[in-house]
Amino acid sequence: MSFRNFTDKSEEQVDMRKAAMELMDASDYLTEKVQSFSVHGDIRFLNEYFTEAMQANHREEAIASMSGKAGFEPALHKLLAAMEGSLNLMNREYYSMKLVVEAKGIENYPTVIRSVVLSEEDKALSPNEKMLRAAAMVHDDEYYAQKGKIRLNMRASLKELEQITYTNDEMALTDFSKKMDWVRLVIILQTVGIFFMVWLTSRLGILPILNAVERIKADSPIPEDGVREFRYLASTYNQMYEIYKNSLDRLNFKASHDELTGAYNRSGYELLLSSIDLGSTYMMLVDVDNFKQINDTYGHEVGDRVLSQLVKILKKNFRSDDYVCRIGGDEFVVFMIHINEINQKMVSSKIERVNKQLTELGDDMPKVSISVGITHGTEVSDLESLFKKTDEAMYKSKQSGKGTYTFHSN
Repeated sequence: MSFRNFTDKSEEQVDMRKAAMELMDASDYLTEKVQSFSVHGDIRFLNEYFTEAMQANHREEAIASMSGKAGFEPALHKLLAAMEGSLNLMNREYYSMKLVVEAKGIENYPTVIRSVVLSEEDKALSPNEKMLRAAAMVHDDEYYAQKGKIRLNMRASLKELEQITYTNDEMALTDFSKKMDWVRLVIILQTVGIFFMVWLTSRLGILPILNAVERIKADSPIPEDGVREFRYLASTYNQMYEIYKNSLDRLNFKASHDELTGAYNRSGYELLLSSIDLGSTYMMLVDVDNFKQINDTYGHEVGDRVLSQLVKILKKNFRSDDYVCRIGGDEFVVFMIHINEINQKMVSSKIERVNKQLTELGDDMPKVSISVGITHGTEVSDLESLFKKTDEAMYKSKQSGKGTYTFHSN
């Protein structure tokens, strides 16, 4: 494989990764718009959804860019599965949109939504109930389960692309090694009279290649020095490497974090929950008091700002090692890790500071409080019991007047 062929292959692989990422980005963009529309009922979100779905065609372009490329069939198969999942998810989103347009009395909306037929039960709902039903359809566990399947197929497609990259890199390394054998043989045969040329060749051609081989094996960028052709190869490889790393980081972050608050989302929460050490972990279930009243009184924009401020305050008062997760609309979980012994005084002081700071958000923000349930992992036998007991403790806080906290006790 020549430098030019390797460069072309590298650029092609970068394009394939970019295409795969665009499909996921497009799917996430549609999710963002339909969720916003189901909550706010703003026609702008509906129009932006269909601009992407019917005009931008980013998902279709992603499939087309990979189709017909030799060697990419396994990755394409996984990408097609992700696309099929995305299209199936749209039927659920269309139904949610139909509920919203009827609830809001919207008259000018896309034809495809007009063809959606509501069940007799949903037709009989009040406008407010239709809005709640619409929001639930694009925020519940079933919706995120379908999104999770799409992400799994996306990850499988990216893994196939990574294997292709690894195979091509292996071929390049083998080719480099063969060329190095010939270079060494030529160096041995050189006379003293051309020693300078041998040194120059080694300095500009051999050493950069050897260094590059080691850097590639170590999964790191390679220095852009040496002869012109090698500098071109190094530059192209480094661009591919940077795009690849950024793509993986962005996919992992978006898959596990809530876009509004920056906290871990439901998927991130479940991943953390499966890996925690019960013997050294506090679980706190946090619920914003009277959040629906805040949304009704001040609007959803202010409600969103309240949630964002809450996460900032939680992160400020808990350690950087602790985890803040958003598992529902106004429901959050905080994991305090590496706390081997029960220390209620420390936890109490943190929650009291959080509640105090929530009353000082500013003149343009409502005063807010949280009700919290708390359980230490040593007080339960398994993860299911951990959540159940923490939820029961949080409910007791709600019953006792809100704005307080309750420790689970056996």
